[in-house]
Amino acid sequence: MSIKKLIEISRFYGKNPEYVLAGGGNTSFKNEDVLYVKASGFSLADVTDESFVKMDRKALAMIWEKTYPPSSGEREKEVLADLMAARKQGEEQKRPSVEALLHDIIPFSYVVHLHPALVNGLCCSKEGEKAAIEIFGDEMLWIPSIDPGYVLSSYVRDAMKDYFNRRKKQVQIILLQNHGVFAGGHCENCINSIYNEIMSKIEFRINRKPDFKDEVRIKDSDIIQILKELAGASALMQGSEVSAFVKNRESFYPVSSAYTPDHIVYSGSDPLFIEENTAEVIRDEWKKHTERTGKNPKIIAVQNLGIFSAAATEKAASLALELFKDTIKVAVYTESFGGSEFMTAEKIDFINNWEVERFRSSVSTK
Repeated sequence: MSIKKLIEISRFYGKNPEYVLAGGGNTSFKNEDVLYVKASGFSLADVTDESFVKMDRKALAMIWEKTYPPSSGEREKEVLADLMAARKQGEEQKRPSVEALLHDIIPFSYVVHLHPALVNGLCCSKEGEKAAIEIFGDEMLWIPSIDPGYVLSSYVRDAMKDYFNRRKKQVQIILLQNHGVFAGGHCENCINSIYNEIMSKIEFRINRKPDFKDEVRIKDSDIIQILKELAGASALMQGSEVSAFVKNRESFYPVSSAYTPDHIVYSGSDPLFIEENTAEVIRDEWKKHTERTGKNPKIIAVQNLGIFSAAATEKAASLALELFKDTIKVAVYTESFGGSEFMTAEKIDFINNWEVERFRSSVSTK
């Protein structure tokens, strides 16, 4: 199989920020024997044939024959080892996407997993499941919030079997609460048609869209200099849409936590809200935040001023702002479906402490 078509599909969606940002999302192609899945840490926008890991599907199937420890730490460690062992010879330097198992069990040649803010406005809302059923009927699977990796793959595997037993056909749209969407098809046009349907049907239900036409990015200010001293790099995002969320703590609430794993990886799960913009207050609040959470904030919202990022490198600081902008988009879209529904503290803690996501973050932000 030429990997050319998979590269085309991946770049098409990866270059469109309405579908995916940074190193998020993953794609795959499979035949009877081999799964080609995007390696962790690569951006869909600029993948090459070297960006995909060749996986032995027989070895992947054997994972389902094993019994893993109940402890999440030990389980994920063993599953990761088995995923690594399923790589074809010559692929040892690549690390398969954390969702490789899920790509393998979805019974279509092409699988495209993305995190569109529009879709996550539905998937991260209080009435998401109800609205999804109204929009798509029985043509999709709704998967409740579950830890990614093996546990998610196992749940989806059982749900797909149940769907097939009921409908006598394979489901092509899988919506994951607080995560994103998977679409499967046997050709490029099939994938494009599915995503066009998903986006258009959800958009029809949207009451308000985020407006960033007056967005401004600032790279130097007194506060930025303070944050550079504390973290290494910083930038500021301003504009009317941003201003609406930083008026006070109440207005900030819809963006005050994490909607999806990608938001945690790149912009953190605990944004810091500061009511005064003096150097003394900023340093004091930063210290309190790091003592309380055990880590530096990646996002600092200053009341009536804007959103600052803080990270070790300029690239990481820029990505933090991009993903927080996505958080704002998701928050706006959730207004059409009953309001925001963040990941639970337990799910956030899992991602913050998961070695797989730490690896992805370290590769993507260099």
